[in-house]
Amino acid sequence: MTGETNLQRLLASMTPRLLPDVHVFATLAQGVAMPDGLVPVMSFREREGLTLIVTEGEAQSAGLAGTFRCRMITLDIHSSLEAVGFLAAITTRLAAAGMGVNPVSAFYHDHLFVPAERAEEAMAILAKLVEENWA
Repeated sequence: MTGETNLQRLLASMTPRLLPDVHVFATLAQGVAMPDGLVPVMSFREREGLTLIVTEGEAQSAGLAGTFRCRMITLDIHSSLEAVGFLAAITTRLAAAGMGVNPVSAFYHDHLFVPAERAEEAMAILAKLVEENWA
């Protein structure tokens, strides 16, 4: 399964789902082991260290300094990793509302990390985007 590539179908058919937990971004320096029991939603190795997205509670329990308190929105549509413009359309709309977003693409879905205090607003913006593209 390669996923959907048609931009209008992606925008019209996505079902944004707001997850309940507050997440934070944290980092571990090169060579520092992952704390026992820590299960990040995402990890990405950069030259400066390992970036982690974890729940705020997990970060606190592991003694990690987290930044960017955010909520995760999963876009429930199997988007292709080769789809053109899907996240650009979404992030442009959120940016027009003055909202920062950190998008993450995984194999099946795209996920948005939006400021925790603006998560419901982001959901309303996404619902309007779906409505505008429904044909």
